[in-house]
Amino acid sequence: MFREAITSVAASLVLTGIASAQAGDVAIQAAMGSPVQGLTASQLDRFQKGALEFDHILIDSEGLGPCFNDSGCVQCHSTPKPGGSSALFVQRFGKAATGSTPFDPLADLGGSLLQASAIDPAVQEVIPPEADVTTHRTTPSAFGAGLVQAISDDVLRNLAQNPPSGFVHGVAHEVTLLEDPQGPTHVGRFGWKAQVATMLSFSGDASLNEMGLTNALVGTENAPNGNQALLQQYDLVPDPEDQPDAEGFTRIERMDDFQRFLAAPPQTPKSGMTGATLFNQIGCADCHVATYTTTAQPEAALSNKVIHPYSDFLLHDMGTLGDNIVQGMGTEKLMRTSSLWGMAARAQFGLLHDGSAVDGTAEENIAKAIAAHDGEGAHSRGAFSPGLSAEDQAKVLAFVMSLGRLEFDAEKDNDVDAIDWFVIHLSGWFQGPGAGSVTPDSPAAVADIDQDGDVDLVDFGLMQRAMTP
Repeated sequence: MFREAITSVAASLVLTGIASAQAGDVAIQAAMGSPVQGLTASQLDRFQKGALEFDHILIDSEGLGPCFNDSGCVQCHSTPKPGGSSALFVQRFGKAATGSTPFDPLADLGGSLLQASAIDPAVQEVIPPEADVTTHRTTPSAFGAGLVQAISDDVLRNLAQNPPSGFVHGVAHEVTLLEDPQGPTHVGRFGWKAQVATMLSFSGDASLNEMGLTNALVGTENAPNGNQALLQQYDLVPDPEDQPDAEGFTRIERMDDFQRFLAAPPQTPKSGMTGATLFNQIGCADCHVATYTTTAQPEAALSNKVIHPYSDFLLHDMGTLGDNIVQGMGTEKLMRTSSLWGMAARAQFGLLHDGSAVDGTAEENIAKAIAAHDGEGAHSRGAFSPGLSAEDQAKVLAFVMSLGRLEFDAEKDNDVDAIDWFVIHLSGWFQGPGAGSVTPDSPAAVADIDQDGDVDLVDFGLMQRAMTP
């Protein structure tokens, strides 16, 4: 029925004299959760097998626990597809610095990360009474992670050494790799404190600390609140628990493959929104840097690609928005600039490191997150509100919501299907060539993929291509 309907509309457009142009080389952006475009057959196979591991639910006999936060990557990294984020959070704790005594992560008591679940109530962790600092950390997204990893360290160091304005002074978080602990430092770019530089380090660290899975990178189990006797009693799987599969790949290597090969979030429209100009004018782009070109990588699909993550991946003093936790160079008030790509999905359920920008529409949550900016973010916060009119504020929010919006996704659910086509058709957006009424700020811009000011047969053909499985 649907195919008959679109065929009928296409015929109608042609019969009324609307010329059909070829879609040419206009590329359809990948939906969040899809593999990066251009993978070889072998790399795509690794991505798919990595996705299976990412979805796998670990059990006790495979090394889960004894204490953990969840039993599978996808249980937290789930929205809008595996690899994304969610409303779930973990807790960090520690003892605040006093005088000359630095922050204490209370590592001997299980800190600074609370493992909130356990394979047995006897090994259930609690926040110890010595802790006087606690905070929530929401789940970050891994979309486009391999492309972010492919940004040159020197590019990020240069951003830190040459701040774009007098209001921001980013710090490049130099970290060693878990896979090369004696090697040189690299600029961290993942995690709320930019404490991780590669997806393999991230996979090894998260497997241990979130699931209790010892592996080749981190082979020492977490003792429940530091109790080694309990650990010995309940940790019955020999370390490292992550062993190679039949093809010689460990779980963390499979997780790394999946996350590194995830496509970057789409952006629709790709350019020209008034809100983007305002975003730059009020200083948001000083930290939320839009564009990078990746360096040469072993995989051509990740090499020399222009990407738009909207982050400098540096640490900034965020004042009251800091989480009071210390991780390496990430001291109490320093937080990494969050990547804004994929915002269209994340804003639906809440923003900021502690999820406190929540309980509103996606646009309201973004506005709450902006209002919470402090320290180096205070200037842009004031330039947004009260600096901009309500109309211009709405334009900035609309631009931020374009980050993660899939082409033709009229219903905003990260896919293109019959419902999107009917919404576009019933909204009257198909007008034919030369109409010239569609601007990047128009609702119809989601369907004007060649950005020529109209939604015509070129766009119609591209939509059919986008809908093809």
